[in-house]
Amino acid sequence: MRRLLSLLLILVALPAAAGLFDSRPSPTLGGLNNSADFLPVREAFRLTLAETSPERVKLRFTAAEGYYLYRHRFQFKTPTSTVDIGEPVLPAGEAKNDEYFGDVEVYYGILDIELPIRNPSGEPFTLNVTYQGCADKGLCYPPETESLNIGAVASATSVLDAPAAADRATFTWRAVALFFLAGLGLTFTPCVLPMLPILSGVVLRGQPGGMRSFLLALAYVLPMAGGFALLGALMGLFGAELNLQARLQSPWVLIPFALFFVAFALAMFGLFELRLPQWVATRLDRAAGSAKGGSFLGAALLGTISSLLVSPCVSAPLAGALLYISSSGDALGGGLQLFALGLGMGVPLIIFATGGGALLPRSGPWMVTVRNTFGVLLLAVAIWMLERVVPGEVALALWGGLAAGAALFLGTLELTSKTPRQKLAQLLGLALLVYALSAWMGALQGGSDPLRPIPQGFAAAGSAKSAGEAWQTITTPSQLDAELAMAKTAGQPVMLDWYADWCISCKVIEREVFADTQVAPRLADYRLIRFDITESNPAQRALLDRYKLFGPPAILFFDRKGSELQNARVVGEIDADAFLQRLDRAEAAL
Repeated sequence: MRRLLSLLLILVALPAAAGLFDSRPSPTLGGLNNSADFLPVREAFRLTLAETSPERVKLRFTAAEGYYLYRHRFQFKTPTSTVDIGEPVLPAGEAKNDEYFGDVEVYYGILDIELPIRNPSGEPFTLNVTYQGCADKGLCYPPETESLNIGAVASATSVLDAPAAADRATFTWRAVALFFLAGLGLTFTPCVLPMLPILSGVVLRGQPGGMRSFLLALAYVLPMAGGFALLGALMGLFGAELNLQARLQSPWVLIPFALFFVAFALAMFGLFELRLPQWVATRLDRAAGSAKGGSFLGAALLGTISSLLVSPCVSAPLAGALLYISSSGDALGGGLQLFALGLGMGVPLIIFATGGGALLPRSGPWMVTVRNTFGVLLLAVAIWMLERVVPGEVALALWGGLAAGAALFLGTLELTSKTPRQKLAQLLGLALLVYALSAWMGALQGGSDPLRPIPQGFAAAGSAKSAGEAWQTITTPSQLDAELAMAKTAGQPVMLDWYADWCISCKVIEREVFADTQVAPRLADYRLIRFDITESNPAQRALLDRYKLFGPPAILFFDRKGSELQNARVVGEIDADAFLQRLDRAEAAL
């Protein structure tokens, strides 16, 4: 039964934990017409000078409906050596999570940015503003730079009177609810339930029940949750100051963070304990012993101290939560989320104070199962973070390893006689083991999607691999002209894919469309050219203008004579079914 409960907790909690991170926008189905469906970059994102003074410059971006700007892609520079530009002041944006780039922060609508300026001589200067944004329909614009001439000013000058953009909180109530559920689960661990004697013997004086006991328990729990909230707010503020949502895209940050989560998971499994230093714990114990019970002030003091003493079980999940909150850069959301965590931990204590121990489950081995389940969740978060820096095949193999470990924990391979419940646990563990084998097999075939570990059969996989090896990646207009000329001479049709590392939809198309079992074999007859516009230099941008494109993703087809097949052109994100229709159009015109 213990193993069965563990598996059920894993199956329920893993999707819930994934819900903490917002998913990317739904892909647009079907191909898009570039001129009809997308705006030029400076119409999609309008930059104006809102206000200037000797000490600061206020900029205003206005994004069109359905378009957004990345916070971490802003850059502000000036060629004037006597002018210094300080750290920009931006409001909190809207959190987005992407399976390739992780947590990012974006802005919709109106965005006001304040730039501290140090210009002792008050001379005019040029401000170069670099930004990048995308459309919800699945088009990413290359980084754009605009130059603003800032004149000499003696006093603050208001250019626009429109209201500033309101700060957007990055938290969601769903995340708050999930933190509350996590706190509720943490209560039933071997080191949180010992808080019951403190509550019963000191705060309630051994007489649980009644309204006064309820109020005393509330006075005990709320300061504990408030301490967590303060910690969450500080971590959110700390993360905002360091702009961690952008810095977390670096392997130098992601890998240590993932290792922290692994260490926390090992602590949950009981390999070692995370505790306060002995000299700190001793002083806290003395303070708790000297606190007067039976009063609301004493209950509040004990609640604050007790929250610091529940170490090894709470320390690891709490540290993981703090890392997550610091990456969001949201002080308000961080405070609310950890306040909900503290309340979740305190609800059973309040129930005990009101109705007595009869309302709470008995302690036992199942509490260790709860702790181990949290360890599995922490390992899942570590793998989720590593997905952004390791090859997809490696990440898929890691997911398989986690599933196999859970299966072994459930006793799947044990041959001794079992009770019916234990046999059911073995059966469910067998499903995890099958998934693990599928993930490892998919990784060996080059797969990378944990939701579809084997997206194609062996034969189709070979076709996809051959197609992948046939791609010619180029970066200059002259290389493209040469490739098109060679294809025309050979009488071979061409498929030209516009790609960039910062283009989320490009990676979606590469993974979910080009590798599809029905699409991959049909690409064998084409000369496959991938133009990498990641650098976004002037020559590459001029080539975009030449083909009347705003940015990637875009897919162009050319017939055997080198002429583009306009009716088969794809701009923006597309799914495999819609892409097959474009292939039909292209093949009909060849």
